[in-house]
Amino acid sequence: MPEGQGAPPSPRATRSAPARVSAGPATRPSPRLPARGSAGCPQSPEPPEPPEPPRGRRGAVRAGVPQKLAEALSSQYGLIVFVAGLLLLLAWAVHASGVGKSHLLCLLTALMLLQLLWMLWYVRRSAAHRRLIRPKDTHAGARWLRGSITLFAAITIILGCLKVGYFVGFSECLSATEGVFPVTHAVHTLLQVYFLWGHAKDVIQSFKTLERFGVIHSVFTNLLLWTNGVLNESKHQLNEHKERLITLGFGNITIVLDDHTPPCNCSPPTFCSAISQGIYYLYPFNIEYQILASTMLYVLWKNIGRNVDSQQNHNMQFKFPGVMAGSVLGLTVLAATIGVVVVYLIQIGRSKTKSESALIMFYLYAIALLILMGAAGVLGIRIYRIDERSLDESRNPARKLDADLLVGTASGSWLISWGSILAILCAEACPPYTWFNLPYSILVIVEKYIQNLFIIESIHREPEKLSEDIRTLRVVTVCNGNTISLASSCLKSGAVAEDVASLGSDMPHTVNGNAHLREACDREGEEGSQEGTPGPGCRPHFLRGDAKRRVLRNITAFLFLCNISLWIPPAFGCRPEYDNGLEEIVFGFEPWIIVVNLAMPFSIFYRMHAAASLFEVYCKI
Repeated sequence: MPEGQGAPPSPRATRSAPARVSAGPATRPSPRLPARGSAGCPQSPEPPEPPEPPRGRRGAVRAGVPQKLAEALSSQYGLIVFVAGLLLLLAWAVHASGVGKSHLLCLLTALMLLQLLWMLWYVRRSAAHRRLIRPKDTHAGARWLRGSITLFAAITIILGCLKVGYFVGFSECLSATEGVFPVTHAVHTLLQVYFLWGHAKDVIQSFKTLERFGVIHSVFTNLLLWTNGVLNESKHQLNEHKERLITLGFGNITIVLDDHTPPCNCSPPTFCSAISQGIYYLYPFNIEYQILASTMLYVLWKNIGRNVDSQQNHNMQFKFPGVMAGSVLGLTVLAATIGVVVVYLIQIGRSKTKSESALIMFYLYAIALLILMGAAGVLGIRIYRIDERSLDESRNPARKLDADLLVGTASGSWLISWGSILAILCAEACPPYTWFNLPYSILVIVEKYIQNLFIIESIHREPEKLSEDIRTLRVVTVCNGNTISLASSCLKSGAVAEDVASLGSDMPHTVNGNAHLREACDREGEEGSQEGTPGPGCRPHFLRGDAKRRVLRNITAFLFLCNISLWIPPAFGCRPEYDNGLEEIVFGFEPWIIVVNLAMPFSIFYRMHAAASLFEVYCKI
C-alpha cells in the first residue's frame, strides 16, 4: 500500500523520521568523511545498521517441511511392507496353518513386479531428460562396488535357472508360483543391475515424494529377498547339523528334521539331487547380492533432495605395485582357509573323534589368523596416530552407512562369542576341545573392534594433497625486508602448502634458505616431541612418504584377503557354533539354534562388507 494520507507509516519511515527533522531543510545529506587519527590514518567508519532478516527464510523452512514428511511417510511405508513380509516368512518357517510357500512367493513376486514398474518409469523419464545437467554423488555407487554386485547378480541368475530346473523336475506336486518366482527374480535382477549402474549416483531433485516411495520400496523388497535367502540357507544348514547329531548318536536332544521337500518323486533322481545341492551352494552369493543392492538403494534414497557440494572428492584409483608382502601373505591365508574348510566338512560328523579333531584344527587356525589380523590393525592405527591428519567431517550418506553397518553387523558375531564364553565358564564339565573356543571367541571380539577402528578412521581421513616426498621445498617470502623460509613439511594444511608453493616460484631465493628450513623443521620436531607426537623429522624411515603409504597398502591388502577368507567358512557350512555342542547343552538346543540363526547372517555379511570397505580404503591411500 503506498504511503500517503491514511496509510500507516512503514517501520523504516518511522526510524528515519527523526533524522529528517534534525537535518532541517537540507534535501540531501552531506557526505560523511572518514575521521583521521593522530597518525593521519583514516579510522574505520561507523558500523552500518544490522541488515534485516531475510524474508525467504520462513519460506525455505516451510519448503523443507514437506520433504521431511515425505521422508517419514516413505520410511514408515517401507517398514510396514518389511514387517508384513517378515511375519509371512516366519509363519511359513514354523509351518503355520493356512500359510504355504505359494503365499510367500506370491507376495515376493508382487513386490518385485511393483519395483520393476517403478524402475522402468524412472529409467524412461531419465532418458527423456538426459540433456539436463543433474547433480551426482561421487561417493555413491563406486565402480568396483557395481562390478562386485554384477558378479553376484550373475550367480543369482544361475541360481534362478537351477530353481527353474528344480520346478520342472517336481512339476507334478509344485504350484505354479515356484516356477514364476525364479523367472521374475531373474528379470528383476537384470533390470536392477542396469538401474544401479546408470543411476546409483543420482541426486534426485524432481518428483521427490514419488521417488522416495519408489526407492524405499526397492530397499525393503531387496531386504525381504535377502531374508528369504537367509531363511532357506539356514534351514538347510540346520538340517545338516541335525543329521550329524543323529549320526553321532545324541539321544538326549529332540531332533526333528525341518524338511520342505516336495511330496512327489523327481523324474530323474540324480538330476534333482544335484540341482538341490547346487542351489544351497549358490545361496551365499545371492544373499550378498541382495544386501549390497539394498545398501546402494538406501544411499540413493538418502540423497533425494540433498544439496551436493560442487567440490567433491576425486575418483579413487586402484594401484597394485608395492603390496607384494600383503598380497602374498593374504593369498596364503586364503589357500589355507580353503584347505581347512574342505578338511572340516569331510571330518565333521564322521565320528566323535574326527569331529573333535576337526574342531581343534579350525580353532587353532582361526586363533593364529585373528592374532595376525589384530596386529595388522593395531599397526595401521599406530601409523595414523603418528601421522596426524585432519578428518573429513562433511555429510556423506554412503560413508555413514558404511560405518554404521560395520558396527551393527559386528554385533552378530559378538553375540555368538559372548554366548560361547558364558557357556564355557558356566558349564559343569567341559571337554578338552571346547577350551580352544575360549581364546577364539575373545579374539573374535577384539579383532573386529580393532578392525572397525582402523576402517572407520581410514574412510574419514582426508586424502593427501601433496606428495610427502617433497620435503626440501624452500619458499622465501619477502615482507617488509625480512626473509622467512618455509617448508611444505612444516605446514599443517595441504591447502596452505599448495598456496605457498604456488607463490614460491615468483619469489627470490636467499642464501640462508637452507639454514632457515633446517631451523624451522628442527623446531617443529622439538615441539612435536614435547607434545607426545613426533614431528616429521623424528618419524621412522618406513613412516615417511611413499614408504608409509606402502605399509598401509600392505596392511589393507592383507586384511582384505583375510576378511574374504573368514567369509568362506560360515558361508559354505563350516560353522563350529553348531558343532561344538557345549552351548546347546548349557542354553538348550532350540534357544542356542535361534541365537545362531539370527546372528550368523550378520556375521557373514560383516566379513564381506569389511572387505568392500577395505578395498575402498586401499584405493584411497
